[in-house]
Amino acid sequence: MNDAEMTLTDGLLDRPRRVREGEELDLDALAAWLRTETRLLDDAAASVEILQFPSGYSNLTYMLRLGETEVVLRRPPFGNTVKTGHDMSREYSVLSKLAPVYALAPKPLASCEDEAVLGAPFYLMERRRGIIIRRKPPRGMTIDEPTARALSLALIDGLAELHAIDWRGIGLGDFGRPEGYARRQVEGWTRRWDRAKTDEVPKLDAVAKWLAETLPADADADPALIHNDYKYDNVLLALPEAEPEAEPEAGTQREAPVRINAVLDWEMATIGSPRMDLGTTLGYWVEAGDDPRLQGLAFGPTNLPGSLTRAELIERYQERSGIELSSGVYYRVFGLFKIAAIVQQIYARYRKGSTQDPRFAALGYFVTMLAEVAAEAIEQG
Repeated sequence: MNDAEMTLTDGLLDRPRRVREGEELDLDALAAWLRTETRLLDDAAASVEILQFPSGYSNLTYMLRLGETEVVLRRPPFGNTVKTGHDMSREYSVLSKLAPVYALAPKPLASCEDEAVLGAPFYLMERRRGIIIRRKPPRGMTIDEPTARALSLALIDGLAELHAIDWRGIGLGDFGRPEGYARRQVEGWTRRWDRAKTDEVPKLDAVAKWLAETLPADADADPALIHNDYKYDNVLLALPEAEPEAEPEAGTQREAPVRINAVLDWEMATIGSPRMDLGTTLGYWVEAGDDPRLQGLAFGPTNLPGSLTRAELIERYQERSGIELSSGVYYRVFGLFKIAAIVQQIYARYRKGSTQDPRFAALGYFVTMLAEVAAEAIEQG
């Protein structure tokens, strides 16, 4: 982000805060590792300050100030029991191969597998500045209809661009097993749901059964490098100041200046089905015309006037990627089921006392709501 963009967006930038209680890092051990294992703290007198990016529900993200340098540290959540979902070396590996060819991937800097340092593996990457839009836009940010549309287009175009990467050519030929990927995903998320259950949700069990019995023939076609959790709060946005412009001609729409500065949270990236990847994005996508109960589940401004509908999102993705979907309903339902299972895993950690984060207390309700939405989507087709 250049200086002009910084001036405009500085008040909206995603900022770290004081570390949450119970999620502190061993400052002395970290500083010792930085000095002996990296070149990031060559100055023996340089101070180390640790702050935390407070949002997000999965891997923990911290900002380290190393003298005048700022870097980002990623580690698994405390109390984590799902090792494959929080594999730091895997996340570091994909970024190492991806960053040189994909401008939106932050550059990884160093990795540590020694759990004696911080109690879990972790890695460091460059810090990029930008705006993260979560359930609501940052305070002071207004999203009008042209901007909402531009945000939708930038997001879905970014996914199509990712899926177009020659993953074999950048050395990720062994990064995943695309054959049979879709069925393994359905079976795997069903197992995770069953293991993490704290309450019975019959509708979600029925959705899992339907997904297993209705797998589309194109589910494993066109394998690609996929993100697996692609949504608004996993991208950093740069919103540069637009030059004053004349009123648009009648029948045309003003284009808002929007671009993605970085794609974050690569913990679930693999080689697999781009349709399933799009399905996850569709699972997060709440439209303005959806049932009012759904509006509270919107992960970003997907329901604001000007935003693409799910049907328009699919149409745009097919146009930009050249990948056709045989059943938008199936892939959206898969996305809803997967999100419900992820939320349940987090809620189970809270119920077991592994985390005291108060944001997790209401997640059981969201699991039930997602189950109902998925069941209704199947009924309505």
